[in-house]
Amino acid sequence: MQLTLPQSVEVLLSPQSAPLHLAIGLFVTEEVTLGQAAEIAGISQTAFLKELGLRRIPIHYGRAELEEDLRVVASIAGQ
Repeated sequence: MQLTLPQSVEVLLSPQSAPLHLAIGLFVTEEVTLGQAAEIAGISQTAFLKELGLRRIPIHYGRAELEEDLRVVASIAGQ
């Protein structure tokens, strides 16, 4: 996919930062997952989480995610 930006916006973004900005926007609007956003940005999930933290953007971590994480931990602990 190719995206054309207005010249006034294009001068503000580097080729490296444009995908990050797109990924953050899609993540904030809950159109992509954390993993998908990191992939769009071309960085690891850890690096993407750090970028969110630098911008004080909260992650989407609700009750369902917590319960799933607890199930995974319980299954690992039971091995």
